[in-house]
Amino acid sequence: MRQPNRLFPCGLTRRELVWQMGGGFAGLALADLLARDGFYAGQLRAEEKATQPLAAKPPQSAARAKSCIFLMMNGAPSQVDTFDPKPELEKYAGKQLPADKKFINSGGRQMGFLTPAFRKFRPGGESGLMVSDYLPRIREHADKLCVLNSCYTDSHAHGSALVAMNTGKPLIGRPSLGSWAVYGLGTQNESLPGYVVILDKRGGPISGQPNWSSGFMPATYAGTLFRPTGDPILDLQGPAYLSRTEQRAQLDLLAKLNAEHLEQRPGGHELAARIESYELAYRMQAATPDAVDLSQESTETLTMYGVGSSPTDEYGRNCLIARRLVERGVRFIQLYSGGGHLEETWDAHESIEKNHGRHGLEIDQPVAALLTDLAQRGLLDETLVVWGGEFGRMPFSEGQGAPGRNHNPYGFSMWLAGGGVKGGMTYGATDEFGFEAVSDKVHVSDLHATILHIMGLDHETLSYFHQGRDETLTDVRGRIVSNILA
Repeated sequence: MRQPNRLFPCGLTRRELVWQMGGGFAGLALADLLARDGFYAGQLRAEEKATQPLAAKPPQSAARAKSCIFLMMNGAPSQVDTFDPKPELEKYAGKQLPADKKFINSGGRQMGFLTPAFRKFRPGGESGLMVSDYLPRIREHADKLCVLNSCYTDSHAHGSALVAMNTGKPLIGRPSLGSWAVYGLGTQNESLPGYVVILDKRGGPISGQPNWSSGFMPATYAGTLFRPTGDPILDLQGPAYLSRTEQRAQLDLLAKLNAEHLEQRPGGHELAARIESYELAYRMQAATPDAVDLSQESTETLTMYGVGSSPTDEYGRNCLIARRLVERGVRFIQLYSGGGHLEETWDAHESIEKNHGRHGLEIDQPVAALLTDLAQRGLLDETLVVWGGEFGRMPFSEGQGAPGRNHNPYGFSMWLAGGGVKGGMTYGATDEFGFEAVSDKVHVSDLHATILHIMGLDHETLSYFHQGRDETLTDVRGRIVSNILA
């Protein structure tokens, strides 16, 4: 103990005094106050969730959508070449960006001259929503789309920007958007994962697993990876020598032993998650083969998605599987387009025409088919579809006379469809060059807050207690973009 002095007459610092008070009568008073405020009840609820983490839970408010399909264009599409037409780029082609906008971080890459869109924009649907010729099939669904033309983020690097788009912050270790959705709502089919991620066969995003991680939450809420080709899940069938009855008996014994271990160690979230993972794996052996069996689909449906044709086969299959998963109550599905690095993704440094022409052909027909199929089956009203990348691209070329564009976190486009979102509209705007969001700006946290709201969750009160703090997806920022909601 510290010797008494003028600053510490009792020989203790304030922190040490409070610590020791917690073990005496003052601690009893504190415990009573915490109980009245509902602190312990909140912790008990968290413990209860660990026993049945995927059980369906009621939304916190009226939900417009039961499920979300997030179409992630890994590598970042160019907004001025897809959904944000800028006639001024024609007028000022070959000129440099005005001096008052040269605050950008170019990542060490060259800043070239203002460059017009590489393909024409044309109006779609009754709304006349402008969509470029890179995505003509999606343009046919213009009246379903709500295009957010004023998105912005906090990083110009793929790895951190992807993590931010998925978890709310450009820092590894936080739960992803899909994890928050399943944590808050559970799943409507406990024989399938609540959160499914399908990567591109060319590889995953640069920052990898943290993009679909559950972070500091139990692993039960993490995304389950389905393979983009072949069997979506390896080793789904049990060994031939073991019958389902014998397998069930083994799991029952294992569950009993684990439960006894957990009872002596309350709060063991990792063990509870492991117990649930064994049970989910057993249930998936029966449910997953049916969910991903595309042979059950008609020839017309397969053709509509582009299954069996090049270059749409892979993404067509993935979009069709997403529809089948939504039908079966899976809460959150994320489909990646583009994998690996540079031109294998939407990262068009070399050539917008070459890159977006290639990737646009791969996803245009499948995404349009997904919107058609969901609408025909009455599922679009209760399914939110989100399309976009981790940021946008610059309105100028990367170097003199170069046909590529560099990263742009200051202003880019994403779109939403279904789930009670107004269609045939744009929201927000970038400046006359498509460089920077200037009106009705939508930060990544605003997008997340809006998605959670559409699914009946409150981004401010949906929290998880971690290291002495109630953590949320949007933390201290985020607003609901209410003007886009029907």
